[in-house]
Amino acid sequence: MHVAVIVFPGSNCDRDMAVAFEAAGARVSMVWHKDTELPAGVDIVGLPGGFSFGDYLRCGAIAANSPICRSVRAHADRGGYVLGICNGFQILTETGLLPGVLLRNSGLKYVCKAIDIRVETTNTVFTRGYRAKSVVTFPVAHHDGNYFAEEEVLDRLEGEDLVAFRYVDNPNGSARDIAGIVSPNRRVLGMMPHPERMADPLHGNSEGRILFETLVAELAPA
Repeated sequence: MHVAVIVFPGSNCDRDMAVAFEAAGARVSMVWHKDTELPAGVDIVGLPGGFSFGDYLRCGAIAANSPICRSVRAHADRGGYVLGICNGFQILTETGLLPGVLLRNSGLKYVCKAIDIRVETTNTVFTRGYRAKSVVTFPVAHHDGNYFAEEEVLDRLEGEDLVAFRYVDNPNGSARDIAGIVSPNRRVLGMMPHPERMADPLHGNSEGRILFETLVAELAPA
């Protein structure tokens, strides 16, 4: 199982993501944003949290136009798996791989704390290790995590069971308490909370480890 973690100027969770994937049994390659091709044989692309390019313009907008993102889009278009966390979720919306946009938090303040989120669907390789409607605790750390989409898009996400996670106590004003969504083929997940920061018992709990272990186990060769 081979994972490519993309590194942008301003990424600060790339190592956390790599460590979580390695602990789950994956081989990880760190890929610089100016590279034009993903390594051969990559199964999963990880877009980490942070403040790519200083969050100038819209968060994730500059990163979405980095050379490597053309290969990330091609990887997703041919059915590859992509996991975008926090800034990675913002990048996924800016590339068009997921619908909607992440706006400034409704409270206009940076939010950094552990929060409860509910697992809305287990019908994805990312969430299958959890119980449906169970509540897990992951940290958030963002200033622009307020998920917005048109009502018809929100209706489609809910109607097609594409909402992966929902906030129990919404910290940022996200529409319909959405904390994470998957693509129609269920192979691209974007989420604002950080499971990679809850992937080791020393972090306070290891509920995030389940996501990485499930994903690697589901995609590992038989």
